Amino acid sequence: MKKSFLVVLLLSTGLRVSGQTAAPLTARLGQVSLTFAMASGGQPTYAVQFGSQTVLKPSRLGLALADGQGFEGPLELVGSETKEVDETWQPVWGEVKTIRNHYQQLTVHLRQPAAPSRQLDIVFRIFADGVGFRYEFPAQPTLQYFTVQDEKTEFNLPANHKAFWIPGDYDSNEYTYSTTRLSEVNSANIEAIQLKSAPQRVQTPLMLKSDDGLYINIHEAALVNYPALMLNVDTKTFGLSSQLVPDATGTGAKAYLQAPEHTPWRTVIVSNKAPDVLASKLVLNLNEPTKLTETSWIQPQKFVGVWWEMHVNKASWNYADVSNIKLAGTDWSKLTPNGHHGANTANVKRYIDFAAKYGLQSVLVEGWNVGWEDWAGNWKEEVFDFVTPYPDFNVQELQQYAQSKGVKLMMHHETSSSVTNYERRQDAAYRFMQEHNYDAVKTGYVGRIIPRGEHHDGQWMVNHYVRTAQKTADNHIMVDMHESVRPTGLHRTYPNWLASEAARGNEFNAWSSGNPPEHETILPFTRLIGGPMDYTPGIFQIKLDDWNPQRNQGKQVHTTLTKQLALYVTLYSPLQMAADLPEAYEKHLDAFQFIRDVPVDWDDTRILLAEPGEFITTARKAKGKDEWYVGSITDENARQQQIKLDFLTPGQRYEATIYADGKGASWDKNPGAYQIRKQKVDSKTTIKLQLAPGGGTAISLKPVGK
Repeated sequence: MKKSFLVVLLLSTGLRVSGQTAAPLTARLGQVSLTFAMASGGQPTYAVQFGSQTVLKPSRLGLALADGQGFEGPLELVGSETKEVDETWQPVWGEVKTIRNHYQQLTVHLRQPAAPSRQLDIVFRIFADGVGFRYEFPAQPTLQYFTVQDEKTEFNLPANHKAFWIPGDYDSNEYTYSTTRLSEVNSANIEAIQLKSAPQRVQTPLMLKSDDGLYINIHEAALVNYPALMLNVDTKTFGLSSQLVPDATGTGAKAYLQAPEHTPWRTVIVSNKAPDVLASKLVLNLNEPTKLTETSWIQPQKFVGVWWEMHVNKASWNYADVSNIKLAGTDWSKLTPNGHHGANTANVKRYIDFAAKYGLQSVLVEGWNVGWEDWAGNWKEEVFDFVTPYPDFNVQELQQYAQSKGVKLMMHHETSSSVTNYERRQDAAYRFMQEHNYDAVKTGYVGRIIPRGEHHDGQWMVNHYVRTAQKTADNHIMVDMHESVRPTGLHRTYPNWLASEAARGNEFNAWSSGNPPEHETILPFTRLIGGPMDYTPGIFQIKLDDWNPQRNQGKQVHTTLTKQLALYVTLYSPLQMAADLPEAYEKHLDAFQFIRDVPVDWDDTRILLAEPGEFITTARKAKGKDEWYVGSITDENARQQQIKLDFLTPGQRYEATIYADGKGASWDKNPGAYQIRKQKVDSKTTIKLQLAPGGGTAISLKPVGK
């Protein structure tokens, strides 16, 4: 359902003035204002203000084309118009029930003063919490097929802001965040995940904070048919310039387009309050409405899975311990099983029983299909066929067993980044899913991309992710993509695209130095600005050497147990995993109750307290219920917080169940200590929270008699 109010005010349409003499154009909404101007050399520029504070100084706009006849300037302004849009719409699922989309739009029409006199439009949308803009290429005789060589977009910051950043790696987002001044950005000594980044290149979303308390987030929206945006940091002037991910040709080409066409939106969220950044719907509003005509089959859900036991070296993805396996021609029944393959029928039934007993909707199974023996690191083309199970995984038996228990099985398609192979096999793979009652799939893209030379975040792969979202939707399949490009709000257009990983998830705690306690307090300000993350929270066995002392020595999750509960509220996703093993939860069923209770779809969200890199406290109202859930997390520092429950329904009493860090708890020395208490509260109550170092608190608020 959508309600809209549209005002269109045409200004200077058809006006022709030279780039040197055009008067600046300004659009404003609330405290945010944008000024467009032509520089003396005929280059378009823009600047952004928040009240009296400068967000961006005059910054260059433009694109270079491969034929040398692009839009770097000189250009002339030949017309402009403005309009106001104020509408509301309801997402299929989300953090709130209704979203307001209110903006002032300024469109400027530019033209090359000399032949071939190509035309370019730049569309700006000014919201109360920031701006978005994109380049549009109208249909025209002199611009049909063209190649974008570089984008000249700049974001010129006025000062040496604090920045929360990860390296601008074209092939991975799986880094811990560095917190430095812009002048100190340097990834030269950070170990690259897949491709070494230029030292001063960072990824978006980039979170910034000025010394005078302005919070700025730079990202993009509606990334379709175009490479992802990285940013080059000038550590002396504090200017940011766009860096697009190149293609495989080695020519420096970035995007192959055909007019009429447009780029993704470049986004700048700004506020003097950190919670406003987390509450912003600017990126989502810049995406197109859903392309799906019927969405009742899309079901947000919680799940468990045969997954974490492989990460903690209790089981394996592969069935046999051999190498040099070929997909075609291997007789899998003759391979000697290694005895610790996790995706076997009996073990999967154990997870199904657990999900059915405790009300979780589905069970993910990784390592069920042949090919895992030598898939990693070999840059192989034919690795998986996505339809052939290992001998110890009985597809039909598990289908019937899951159905008898009222539980769904979730498919796993690890492509090994052999994407051409996956695309050839997608139709057969999705038919297989439908035949065996799977309606959700987790895809993975570990490794270097095939076609060789393409990048995870380049145009070719961006188009693959969108095609996969559309193809799964056509088959009524929900999708969760791992190792994909970071999201840009496309879950509005494709609501079956429930989540992505595209960042350093909880799994890194099992086989690396792990995620520092501040990590989860930064992710909502960075990665989650573009969309939900499958972070896989809910680890209860914090010290991992209990699973395998020899291989997990000294490894642990860098949070307390109750912080893992709070993550279900602070890290939004409509697809949440109870990521630990069933036996870990059965030791702490009182704490596991919060995971059972907490919803994954919401009618309202309130960011109560937030500061990037330090703490976040979020309250959410369950979809269709008068129940609220609160999550509060901190970095390595202990904190006391007081939260007012004035978001509760006035006059209604609630029972608060508070899952808090126990006495002496800390993420490093005593992470498993917790306490649970209950108290009656109402909208006038204030609750005092005591967060341990690396800790958190989770609260459920359910109505009781008045």
